[in-house]
This record gives sequence, structure tokens and C-alpha cells, in this order.
Amino acid sequence: MSTAPATAAIPGYLAGTWRADPDRCEVAFSLRYLTFGTARGRFTGCDATIVTREEPRASAVTATVDVASIDTGNEKRDKHLRSADYLDAENHPTMSYRSTGIRRSADGWTVDGELTLHGVTRQVPLAVEPDGFGPGPSGGQQAGFTATARIDRRDFGITARTDGGGVLVGNKVSIRLLVRAALVR
Repeated sequence: MSTAPATAAIPGYLAGTWRADPDRCEVAFSLRYLTFGTARGRFTGCDATIVTREEPRASAVTATVDVASIDTGNEKRDKHLRSADYLDAENHPTMSYRSTGIRRSADGWTVDGELTLHGVTRQVPLAVEPDGFGPGPSGGQQAGFTATARIDRRDFGITARTDGGGVLVGNKVSIRLLVRAALVR
């Protein structure tokens, strides 16, 4: 077992409280569509706070995403996805994530946490890669993170079907997060 500190694997690591820059964050998703293609989209409204501790495993993250900010490049489809058939943005305007632990994994880091979507909370681990810490182009310190996860939409009560009863969209949703944050304290 290595005696090197966990921070040695993270270039420029800094402890502190970081606030995500909403203009430089992406919450993207993809899933199978009509059994022959892939549907892709993103949410443009995201608020996240990351608290990095001297010991990275003691760090934490919280995030909230505006469900109505969904953007697939097709307004008609986006309106349908906001409806009660899918995300039900009127009754569930946000989804949120709260970390419950951070651990080293074979490929880097895993953030264990709870995702609340469509009024349902489930454990969802995020495979996280710290992109680095350092001075930002406008001054101040910045940090970047990339994270991925995969969920089953049915676990969150999202079970829309076509009029004929066939599956319109796949069940497995791949999620990719790109987060750029500024040190606030």
C-alpha cells in the first residue's frame, strides 16, 4: 500500500470552498432512442458547491440542477421532456445531488452520493477525475472536475412509453459532468 498522500495524485490540489461557474459547467446526458439511435442533451441551469479538505476523502459536494433548463436542441422535444410524461418539471423543478463519501478507486476517485430526481432519491456513485487546480484566466484560483455516472430512469419513476406500448427511450442514461469552479474561501 502506498504511503504517498492522496493529494499527490491531484495536480495543484487546494483545500477550500469552490463555487461552480454556471457558464462553464455542463450536465450532459445520453440514452438510446427508438432502439436505433442515441438521444443527447444537457441541462443549462446548475448550481454546485464543492468543499475540498486537506484529506480529499473528507471533501463534499452538493449540486442542484434546474430540470426546466433541459436542452436537446429541439424545443418541441424539450417541452415534452419537461412534461409529466418524463421529468414532470412542474412538480419536480429541480434534481439534486449530495455526496455521502469520497474514496479512491482503481481508476481514480469515486464520489458516493444521493441523487434526487423526479421526487425519488437513490444512491448514485460518480466516477470523478480532478482536471486540476490553479490560477484562473481572470485571476483567483480555479478547479476543474469531470465526472460520469450511469442511472436507470425507471429507478426514479420515469417510465414513459409510446401510444402503442413500446419503449420510446432506453432505460439506461449516461451522465457526464464538466465542472469548472472558483475558490470562494
